[in-house]
Amino acid sequence: MAGWEKRVNESLSMGVQEPQFIQVGKRDKTRSIAVNVVSGKDPTLLWLSGFKSDMTGTKAEAVAEYGRSRDQAVVRFDYSGHGRSGGDFENACVSDWLEEAEAVFDRFCKRDTILIGSSMGGWISLLLALSRKPTGRIKGLVLIAPAVDFTEELMWKQRFTDEIREAIQQDGRWSQPSDYADELYVITGKLIEDGRSHLLLDRDIHLGVPVTIIQGAQDPDVPASHAQRLVEALPREDVTFSLVPDGDHRLSRPQDIELLLRSIGEMSGD
Repeated sequence: MAGWEKRVNESLSMGVQEPQFIQVGKRDKTRSIAVNVVSGKDPTLLWLSGFKSDMTGTKAEAVAEYGRSRDQAVVRFDYSGHGRSGGDFENACVSDWLEEAEAVFDRFCKRDTILIGSSMGGWISLLLALSRKPTGRIKGLVLIAPAVDFTEELMWKQRFTDEIREAIQQDGRWSQPSDYADELYVITGKLIEDGRSHLLLDRDIHLGVPVTIIQGAQDPDVPASHAQRLVEALPREDVTFSLVPDGDHRLSRPQDIELLLRSIGEMSGD
């Protein structure tokens, strides 16, 4: 058993830390967002989960235990419609999840912070890094299979058939069984339309901080070529691109986790 796996199992055996809840949004758009905060030294590690994922996933737990083992601050949260947070998934969109990430960052990341984003969390991390760039508190990004612009580039343009696009346009939604969750995988017209207001790959992205990208070459959901597009959209940044030859989208095997934690350590200055 890898060292991180043993520490995670020991931590879970002692009980799961209950999250605190913050209110995000205004009036009828207020959402109760679950946040898990472990205090410690800089830089704070802020975990941003993927689409239909939450802060209790394998990689998120490994990052949390990594921080605890080093007395390093770790912040995790669930987007609205995900995990322990309130809100209806079908009513949510990228704008909501970005607003929630901004609220968590503003409240709990008062010092130097590294953003760690998985899949959709990679897109949210980039948007957050741009919106909070003036704070000077974001010191780097570690992105795992970053699904930047996925609603448009990976779903609408590539994966969706004419029939699916027509269903979304006519019915406002389309659903199918998910490979990553028990419930149906629902895509709404609202999600697609809102995603178009946050597209990044049509321009150069300037963050002013180092970026590490970890990508599986065998990823069926976010192809390696998509991650390479992100590298090309960061021409002014210090980018480290690690391609895992036999890695899939989850990148949750022991060797994948070790690579992730090593990358976080290097960005933390170890």
